[in-house]
This record gives sequence, C-alpha cells and structure tokens, in this order.
Amino acid sequence: MRTLVMKFGGTSVGSAAHIREVASIVRSRDGSRCVVLVSAMAGITNTLFEMAEAARSHDLDRAIRLLGKIEKSHLEASHELDIATPDIIGKIREIIENLQRRIHGIDLLGEFSPRVMDEIAAAGERLSSLLVSEYIKCPLLDARKVIRTDNHFGNAHPKLPVIKENAALYLKPLLESSDILVTQGYIGSDDADDTTTLGRGGSDYSAGLLALALQADEIEIWTDVEGIMTADPRIAPSARTVEILSYEEAVELASYGAKVLHPATVRPALEAGIPVTIRSTFAPYGKFSTISPGESSGRPCVAIAMRQQVVIISIIQESMTDQAGFLAKLFDIFGRLGVSVDLVSTSEICVSVSLDKHLIFQDLLKNLEELGQVSVADNRAVIAIVGDLLRKTPEVLRTTFVAMDGIPIDLISMGANGINLSLIVQEADAERAIRSLHAAFFEGGSR
Repeated sequence: MRTLVMKFGGTSVGSAAHIREVASIVRSRDGSRCVVLVSAMAGITNTLFEMAEAARSHDLDRAIRLLGKIEKSHLEASHELDIATPDIIGKIREIIENLQRRIHGIDLLGEFSPRVMDEIAAAGERLSSLLVSEYIKCPLLDARKVIRTDNHFGNAHPKLPVIKENAALYLKPLLESSDILVTQGYIGSDDADDTTTLGRGGSDYSAGLLALALQADEIEIWTDVEGIMTADPRIAPSARTVEILSYEEAVELASYGAKVLHPATVRPALEAGIPVTIRSTFAPYGKFSTISPGESSGRPCVAIAMRQQVVIISIIQESMTDQAGFLAKLFDIFGRLGVSVDLVSTSEICVSVSLDKHLIFQDLLKNLEELGQVSVADNRAVIAIVGDLLRKTPEVLRTTFVAMDGIPIDLISMGANGINLSLIVQEADAERAIRSLHAAFFEGGSR
C-alpha cells in the first residue's frame, strides 16, 4: 500500500466549506495510507502574533478581543461541520483558556520569550487539526511527539535521527490501525518537551521530514494555486502551470519568491528520492506540478521568480587587488554577523553583494566601512530565470538581453549550478521586466 504525506495550507482549511473539500480529497486517496498535515486556518497565525504584541503593549482589551475572534472562528466552523460535541468544544476551549493565561502573563511582564511565543503560535495548528481530524473521523497525532528539534525557538532545527525513531514509535502504529491520520505542520518540541516552531512556511518542512521518516511514496502539497507557475499570474496573466521540474529548479524558484513551496521542503525529499506534487485544493482534478528526482528539466527556462525589498551593498577599495585575503575578510564580516548574501559581483576595485533589506543594520555597515567606502542602493528586486541554463547559456542570454532592452540591470549573476540566472533591477521596473521576460521565453516574443 502506498504511503502519502498530504499537507494542506491555511487557505485550504480556512473555513468549514474548505475543510469539507479537504476531507473529500483525502478520502479520494482510497487504497493509500495518508498522513495529513494541516496549517492553521488562514489568518490565525498572524492574529496570534498580533494578540501577543497587544498584550506586550499592555493593550489587554485588544488582546482579549483578538483571542475571542480566534475562538469564535473555530467554534463556528465546528458547528458548520456538525462536530460541535461537548468533547470538541471542551478541547477548543482548553486551548483558548491556555492562550488567555499566556496573554495575562505577557501583559503583567510587558514581554514574552521566544519559547512562550512558539507555544502561542502553535495553537493555530492544534485548533485546525482538531477540526479536520474530527470531521474526517480519524486519529489525531500531536506532531510534537514526533518532530524533535533543538531549542532555537521561532526557527527550530529538526533532529532527523530522533524524528525517524519517533515516527516508528508513534506514527507507524497509528497507520497500521487507520489508513488516515491527521497531525500538525509547523510545530515540534525540544528535548525539554517545550513547543517549538520551524519558522514561517514550516508546515511544508514538516511534510518533508515526515515523508523521509516514513519513506513515503509521495508528498502532496495542497495550496490555493494549480502548482508552480511560469511566473506570478498577477504580473504575467498568461502564466501557466509548470508540469514537471527538478528538485534543484524547485529550490531555486522557492528561494527567489515562488511562495507555494518552502525551500526546505524538498531537502529531505531529495535525500530519499521522494517526488513532490503541488496541487490546488480548489481544483483537485486540475493541473499540478511534479517535482521529480533527477537532473534538470532540459528546458532553457522553467519559470521566472522575483523577490522584492533587496539592497545592493558596494564596497570600494582602490587597493583591493593588492590586499591578500580581501574577500575572506569581507565574507568573514557577513558570517560573524549571521547575514546571508545572495549575489556577488567583483571588479578591480569594487565588490557588490545583494541581500534582503531587513538584514541591513548599523553594525554591519560599520564593520564593512573598515574595509573601504560603502554605498547602499535600495528599492531593488532580484529576478531569477530558472532552467537548464548551463547547456543553453548563449540562447538564454540572448533572449534575456533582448527582453530587457530599455530596462537597466544593476547586477547579473549566473548560479554555480548552472540553473539560475539572476538579475537585479529597480523595484519600479521589476514587473515590466517579468512581463517582458515571460513573453520572450513562453510566448515567442518580448513586450
């Protein structure tokens, strides 16, 4: 019997009607063992963070109103699903009452620790999984029993060997007695049994980890779009579903803004050779994308992605070429301060790097100024053209430069793996650039 790991995002479980659709999809996998991971209902995680911030600011009335909104949405969904038994109502209220105690404590102290915030954030998945499991009438497994992590609260790192042991101990026996079980994405626990979270997008990561632990046959990521698109359809209306792509291409696209998939999801799947499909809950029989083991797709361009709020930092040092180890000193600064760099460009006297705007801070600039004159160019966007570029570089470059005619390019970089050509442009030009590139690569001309 095949084993499937099926992850449903927040929009997929965002209402009673959507939960019914989820149940229908899961039941259609008759003949397979299904591990169903769910995110919090759409908007709930943000509301939990807002609630905690309100309590920290001593706006207890607002925090309690937000908590009441969370309780109301889940109680209403339970009634609409006809599962509002005393047991389910009691379990919902138990989670809500624990949150209430937490916000009173935060209001009293005027602060909250990352550990407390993880416990609060996990409530969204605990509530949604309760509704989904009760409606499907299948076992509910607390993911914290299986997903063991370190105590880096807010962005915890999984301990795969322990996860594999826990899956054998808790998860596999349940699958032997029931073909369907529901659990939570996003959350885990550390060695002290404190609740942890895997960071935003962590539900996808959970799916990859459990699939690897179970040696599953496939991971299905269910979202609100029909797979990975050739570009953001809000920018390029003619964008279409990419039917098949490689793990490496998927990682590049996810890293550069294709938000339907968390980059970390495919790492455990890659290790085990497990295919990943991206499907739409609202078009379950429509088109979908398959991320498959193996080499690149062979197409010069699979898709175009964009990430905004990027800055370029340039360090000018006229004697740079005479200084042994200049680049080592430069990247040591980024490493010590925990700053990830995207693209790098060098000349005789200048090094330019790009990074996300939120990573810029005064201590970084102060350290860089010890190496040379520093300038910062903000309001930039990075556009990634992903495909089999290495074997078709002249063709791709020619098409790219024709499409970008009239649009200034600040920085251009070819990825070392040969499947990513990145361009940095001004944010004001980014959407026009994507439309022109999409037309050139997918519609037979530029515009």
